[in-house]
Amino acid sequence: MALNTKALAITSGALFAGCFLFVGVANLIWDSYGVALLNLGASIYPGYDGPDGFGSVIVVSLYALVDGAIGGAIFGWLYNTVAGQGGSSAA
Repeated sequence: MALNTKALAITSGALFAGCFLFVGVANLIWDSYGVALLNLGASIYPGYDGPDGFGSVIVVSLYALVDGAIGGAIFGWLYNTVAGQGGSSAA
């Protein structure tokens, strides 16, 4: 069974962006919430300096959307490649 690479990319991107959006907004409400995740995002994504305001939440969410979509597409492509080469084994 092959995975739909486009659907997996969109879903992965939406989930990853949703996580950063949720944690970023929660951090705006409660200052200590999700600081480790947002600092991790600051260390990975250029132009994002950590939880500074709603604009920075949007920036990290957009980065996460693209990052998650690329990761999902690579995973789907790799799965389809490996699954297609292995054949099926009858038990």
